[in-house]
Amino acid sequence: MSAEIGETTGVVREARFTSALILTVFWVLPIALLIMSAFKTPIEFSSTSTLALPQSFHLFDNIARAWAKGMASGFVNSAIYGVVASVISVILAAMAAYGIVRLRIPQGMFWFLLIYSGTIFPFQMYLIPLFNLYLDTGLYDTRIGIIAFYVAITIPFCMFVMRGFFLTVSWQVQEAAALDGANSWQTFWRIMMPMARAPLILLILIQFTWIWNDLLFGLVLTKSESVRPIMVALAGMQGVYGASDGPSVIAATLVGSAPTLILFLALQRYFVRGLTLGMGER
Repeated sequence: MSAEIGETTGVVREARFTSALILTVFWVLPIALLIMSAFKTPIEFSSTSTLALPQSFHLFDNIARAWAKGMASGFVNSAIYGVVASVISVILAAMAAYGIVRLRIPQGMFWFLLIYSGTIFPFQMYLIPLFNLYLDTGLYDTRIGIIAFYVAITIPFCMFVMRGFFLTVSWQVQEAAALDGANSWQTFWRIMMPMARAPLILLILIQFTWIWNDLLFGLVLTKSESVRPIMVALAGMQGVYGASDGPSVIAATLVGSAPTLILFLALQRYFVRGLTLGMGER
């Protein structure tokens, strides 16, 4: 009986390994083909098979051409939008969640549901009203307008997560701070925010990634090269240079995907800790 169980376990383990290997190949193969294509010259890219190995090293030349074709401004813009908007939205969301949970403001649940209700509607529902509003207020095609939108659109989810964290913090922490003479503002900045470091970094990482990868609103709310984000710049390059200079477009795509990957690798320990919403830090 034990031999049959061991044999069955071995078969299951082998099937899992085979399935994981097949999935890995399906995930890695497209990335490998993109990297290979990014090394090719435009002539080599158009005259050889996608599976053919590059005959020379032209990656940096392709990146330089992509950088000169409008990728540089998009890269810088998205970095500004991602960093500024994600940090502001996380701080404001933490303040709102702290006020609702820890200060027990009147009708706290109502305010929470009101703010969070913005996430239940599809983006396309308010796209045209938002566009008209930006035209009327002069925020269209401005960096301030883009940052303001990204802050507003990311606050509800951040507040939802931070509310969950503050609910896990013992009230004894706040009472001890009050006994030491700390007011609500000091308690928030000196005690609660340091305790919430993991979920705060997690939220900044998530929101930065979403802002960096956004194409829809960047395409609708911008028109000039000096304001448009990286994804809009890449889409424009694909339309203009996709047929004549494929390697530079592919190289730009690889470079454009690097920041979020680097951030995740650098902050992955906070990512894992943040998923617990600080429950281990009480």
